[in-house]
Amino acid sequence: MKIAILDDYQDRVRHLDCYKLLAGHDVKIFNHSARGLGQLAIRLASFDALILIDARTSLSAALLNKLPRLKLIVQTGRVNGLIDLAAATANGITVVEGTSDPTAPAELTWALIMASMRRIPDYTSNLRDGLWQTVSTSPDKNLLGRVLKGQTLGIWGYGKVGRLVATFGKAFGMSVLVWGSTESRILAKNAGFETAVSKEEFFSRADVLSLHLILSETTRGCVTFADLAAMKRSALLVNTSRAELLAEDALQQALIAGCPGYLVLDVFDTEPLPATSPLLQFSNVLASPHLGHVEEGSYELIFFAAFQSVIDFSTGLAHNVSTSGALPSIR
Repeated sequence: MKIAILDDYQDRVRHLDCYKLLAGHDVKIFNHSARGLGQLAIRLASFDALILIDARTSLSAALLNKLPRLKLIVQTGRVNGLIDLAAATANGITVVEGTSDPTAPAELTWALIMASMRRIPDYTSNLRDGLWQTVSTSPDKNLLGRVLKGQTLGIWGYGKVGRLVATFGKAFGMSVLVWGSTESRILAKNAGFETAVSKEEFFSRADVLSLHLILSETTRGCVTFADLAAMKRSALLVNTSRAELLAEDALQQALIAGCPGYLVLDVFDTEPLPATSPLLQFSNVLASPHLGHVEEGSYELIFFAAFQSVIDFSTGLAHNVSTSGALPSIR
């Protein structure tokens, strides 16, 4: 099969132990994203199969209609709204969902929370400039960090990652407050965590509020500017899930209003995030370049599953299929 692996920004996939599973196939790895329908159509026209890394490239109906040779799309992790499943089915393209482990994104979330609360990036950056114990050269912003013990950790979305982050919070002496679907709140209560009686209470009480929702039509834009404006000026909002969970312009309005006072972001509307992004100009924003599953063990796990899906498909088998596309044997 002729296979394309998209958006391997760090050029690490070919160095993985599991990469040898694709021996005998014609594999092309792209290290840079293509932008625009025309560019992508030209780049992908000759491939039988695409392996997508997380949500780095969108496959719209217009694009899939221009790829007559394509028969298989393998998603590392959960299939999301960036793949038009109806168009894939109509074009006879099989879409296969991958696997994942919540450990890496949960640990990243916690690392970013601790770094932001203690102002570690500011202290370490200023130390390189010869400034000792300095967060900012502006006196009004040269504030002390805060410990997590005794503060309220808000978790919206009590799935695999949310559950891990909640246990981290409990271990650090935080009061954990959960919001989400009825099912999520029942699970959280059964685990001994408090649940909010309303969305308004959830946003107003949290000292650290972390989003752990799957992107869907019901969750897209579910966090509004009004929600953020209800947060404390000392509070921290953390989004390591999906940028689209926040309503359009909600972040920018919140930053201007100063509620919440601090933001941790690992996901963005445009990725890679341009260096000119206004978000990077705010000193109270800690931004990381979508590192949730970008970790050695996670890469071995998700790419082993992805490569095995390609092998299975090439022999007429497929598992975790998200479309009803045909399953021809292609070699």
